[in-house]
Amino acid sequence: MKKTLVVFAHPYLEHSNSNVELINFYVRHQHYTLRDLYEEYPDFHIAAFRERKRLKNYERFVFQFPLIWFGMPPLLRLWIDEVFDRDWLKEDEHNPLEGKEVYILVTTGGKERSFSKTGTYQYTIDELISGLIVSLKVFKADIKHLKIVYEANKLSKKEIILHKKEFTELLNQ
Repeated sequence: MKKTLVVFAHPYLEHSNSNVELINFYVRHQHYTLRDLYEEYPDFHIAAFRERKRLKNYERFVFQFPLIWFGMPPLLRLWIDEVFDRDWLKEDEHNPLEGKEVYILVTTGGKERSFSKTGTYQYTIDELISGLIVSLKVFKADIKHLKIVYEANKLSKKEIILHKKEFTELLNQ
């Protein structure tokens, strides 16, 4: 099993049953290290050097977050801005993301049909979180899968468990 860092950012976790279910999975398995950015950095002062050092210790990454006003949560955006280091692109620098597997899990209260060119918002989730996707590609990470959980706030316990099962099966491949 690959040593995995879960970068989790949810400013309103107390209102999210679907995210809590997956968090419980991560904390029960020794190969996963959960970093809840809102718990770790409530003042938004990110220890970028420490975070960069931490990234080097993992073989795989999971970015899990809800869509907040049609994008990533603000603390995750700040974390990426401060932690992802342009020096990693230099030939003699170690790029801790290069070739590493990345999985992205996004939850949203919106309906799937709303996130399309012809839908209510006229943008796909991929487009709305393109800052993360482009950043990962620039640093040569291997984005394996983007899972989107639509209408996450309306899911039954059974539906949440099915999404968790599907996502954990992806991670266990």
